Amino acid sequence: MGEEEQKLKRIAASSYDYENDARWADYWSNILIPPHMASRSDVVQHFKRKFYQRYIDPGLVVEPMSLSGSPQPAKQTSASSSTSTPASDQARTRSSGPTSRTSGSSATTNPSTDAAPTPMRWNRQTVQFSVNAWVFVMALLSIIPLIPANLSNKAYRLSFMGTTCSLLYSLYSLYGRPREWNMQAVQMWFQSIIATKDFIYFIKYLEEICVWVESNGTTLSILSSHVEVGLGFLLIISLVSWQRNFIQVFMYWQLLKLMYNVPATASYHQSVWTKIGRTVNPYLHRYAPFLNTPLSFVQRWWFR
Repeated sequence: MGEEEQKLKRIAASSYDYENDARWADYWSNILIPPHMASRSDVVQHFKRKFYQRYIDPGLVVEPMSLSGSPQPAKQTSASSSTSTPASDQARTRSSGPTSRTSGSSATTNPSTDAAPTPMRWNRQTVQFSVNAWVFVMALLSIIPLIPANLSNKAYRLSFMGTTCSLLYSLYSLYGRPREWNMQAVQMWFQSIIATKDFIYFIKYLEEICVWVESNGTTLSILSSHVEVGLGFLLIISLVSWQRNFIQVFMYWQLLKLMYNVPATASYHQSVWTKIGRTVNPYLHRYAPFLNTPLSFVQRWWFR
């Protein structure tokens, strides 16, 4: 009775739709086995039964998989053929002398050919991890203040290039490439991957963000005005660093002056400057009265 039940469970495990179960793709991608074994159907079926036992039916009994598998008989066959070859060579030796030496030398070279090592192949997870590690190291070098400017700029560009390569390789490994390199084929390929679950989740998250932005427009306008004014003061501070750019600072403060007077952004920027005046003016009058003259000159230019 138990054997019959296990037979029915194995049939159910074999007929289960693994391709439409998102857990199977994640489960299979986390299995670390040699590439030459991952292409064997018996190995795939074994891990499918393990997946079925873990997530669907814990009562399924999965027998351990033999690591040798089917290639063992092939080795035995080659061994038997190699043992039979000297016998035939000995038979030829009695009939023809020089021929046996040639066949003997060819028989001795075959084992070295069969024992040639296979080159190492990287799987998708290894390649993506390597590229992402490269991006992380380059991004870290680009933001460390002690790194020289030329090296920091190169690391900054290389981090973006690595990110682009990682995204393109991820798309290629998951969805392949367009059948032809023309506009119509690329458009059809892009439309096919847009409909997948990865992009659906991405579009869903973007939709939620867009809805939140539309419903909180006033809050974002106030926040952006604070950030814009703060960036102006940050550019002034940058004039004492090696990244100084007087033209950039002057043009940005012209933009702040414009946003202070334009009706679309005037109310938000005026409220920010009012808060700054209430906070800073008492300290200026008390500790730095000598700044009143240059500040009055700046204010005349600002309101002009």
